[in-house]
Amino acid sequence: MKSDIHPNYGFITITQTDGSTYVTRSTMGGEGKTLNLDIDPLAHPAWTGGNQTMLDRGGRVSRFNDKFGGFFKK
Repeated sequence: MKSDIHPNYGFITITQTDGSTYVTRSTMGGEGKTLNLDIDPLAHPAWTGGNQTMLDRGGRVSRFNDKFGGFFKK
């Protein structure tokens, strides 16, 4: 392996949206840096389940239902 081609891999502190912190290793910045998260598993709907709504403005969903709606009738 070539020497001096890899970035430094050191410990950084991650601060989540609720203020909790943890230490991990990263190539970001350097030893002792802090990364403040704006979106994390505590706040993002992808992890929390959120209020997901389907907005259809006469586009793909209604065209799909018009074309294939007969296959899904009970």
